[in-house]
Amino acid sequence: MPFPTDKLRVKPNDKVALATIDTRATPGWDADDKSGGIDHTASLNGRLEALQELLYAEGKHRVLVVLQAMDAAGKDGTIKHVFDGVNPSGVKVASFKKPSALELSHDYLWRIHAHTPANGELVIFNRSHYEDVLVVRVLGLIDDDHAKKRFEHIRGFEQMLADEGTTIVKIFLHISPEEQKERLQARLDEADKNWKFDPADLDARAHWHEYQSAFEEAMSATSTEQAPWYIIPADRKWYRNLAISEILLDVLEGLTMSFPTPADGLDQITIDDVSRAFGV
Repeated sequence: MPFPTDKLRVKPNDKVALATIDTRATPGWDADDKSGGIDHTASLNGRLEALQELLYAEGKHRVLVVLQAMDAAGKDGTIKHVFDGVNPSGVKVASFKKPSALELSHDYLWRIHAHTPANGELVIFNRSHYEDVLVVRVLGLIDDDHAKKRFEHIRGFEQMLADEGTTIVKIFLHISPEEQKERLQARLDEADKNWKFDPADLDARAHWHEYQSAFEEAMSATSTEQAPWYIIPADRKWYRNLAISEILLDVLEGLTMSFPTPADGLDQITIDDVSRAFGV
């Protein structure tokens, strides 16, 4: 039975209400079958690896994956587990943190555009241009009218990328405040996770509801046919990985790719034995 990726997709003009979406839900999979889900994801990794190699070899398509979430929702974990085994020569990760002075001296999309994928590439944005309608809005650096203007800019930017041959998939990892608390506490309690803890995460947590509202409005305004948002229930890490793998497989399989035509006469070529050719 096909995985119901459509249930996770935000349709154009849909009004997103995150409070109505269960962060522990597992659409398309039995919630009690964690081990089966993990095994299934491992099999999907192999298929994803083969399709990514085909994407790279053909060199005609471009794929952009945008990851957004609250802190500790699993962006890094998603990259680690979903893209396990892919060829690093064709996959790039761009992480967008606090902008530099140089970046701030340009428009907010300037630093983004340089990292979009070239032909044959799959690029993952770990945070993205959406920070400029999320963080800055919650912090009061732009008002509602300014944010709505930026929604227009972003739709236009993504439409341009799509028109020029980029396939865009935007993923929001939806976790509960309770799950976030557990994950942040683990970063404090477990010595090998201390490096992950950033006190600034607590500041964002204090504005949980404001961030949820900002995410809702941003996704409602910018989920289009060419650049859809998917909301992934992410309290269960194994389901998060499974669902995202299924979505990406759907996307890559939909590109109907093929390997380039080989050069003529390959069947006539003989590889010389090294010992004879060089007198060894």
